[in-house]
Amino acid sequence: MTYPLKTLNIKSWAEDDRPREKLMLKGKTNLSDAELIAILLGSGSREETAVGLAQRLLKEVDNNLHELGRKSISDLKKFKGIGEAKAISIIAALEIGRRRQITSPIERPQIQSSSDAWNIIAPMIMDLNHEEFWILLLNRANRVISKERISSGGVAGTVVDAKIIFRRALEGGPASSIILAHNHPSGNLKPSQADIDITKKLRKAGESLDISVLDHLIISGNAYYSFADDGAL
Repeated sequence: MTYPLKTLNIKSWAEDDRPREKLMLKGKTNLSDAELIAILLGSGSREETAVGLAQRLLKEVDNNLHELGRKSISDLKKFKGIGEAKAISIIAALEIGRRRQITSPIERPQIQSSSDAWNIIAPMIMDLNHEEFWILLLNRANRVISKERISSGGVAGTVVDAKIIFRRALEGGPASSIILAHNHPSGNLKPSQADIDITKKLRKAGESLDISVLDHLIISGNAYYSFADDGAL
């Protein structure tokens, strides 16, 4: 049976049914094996969509990705619609998956105290002669997802934009909580009124987004001040 080309064109599908758009809208776990392979293929042919080609390919290996991973370039090229470039893309992707299986996951440090946070962030800013503002992004277990520099300024201060901070927090994981940190090149660890104000502002903004601000560290050399430890958060 021959179908009209417009029904086979992925661009004519609903946006959340196209593999790439579906991944962006719903996340990678919501895609079928065929849809993921279709993204690797990039395109189908005039007679078949990339998803249809991927479904046909999977059917040949009884929908078993392990068996698909054993196929060579020449094996894959036997399928109509798969040339050398598409075969190489499939093999490379499955090889990355195999290597991931045998690679130990990175152990993310867990923050249980202000000193844990200081140990992670201090090496970046403790000896600078200008101010920088950083954040630690944490998951629900208080393990560090990443550390991010937000701004860099002069000797007396640096600009802190709440929109940038929480955009990073929402995009980077997303984070369940954050820890703020900046340095005082002067050596004075006492928080300024500006430090107090920005801490309150960010804590309040975090509450509206369900992202907790756990602490704000002021760092200078080998010493630091913790808003949380001082009961000032």
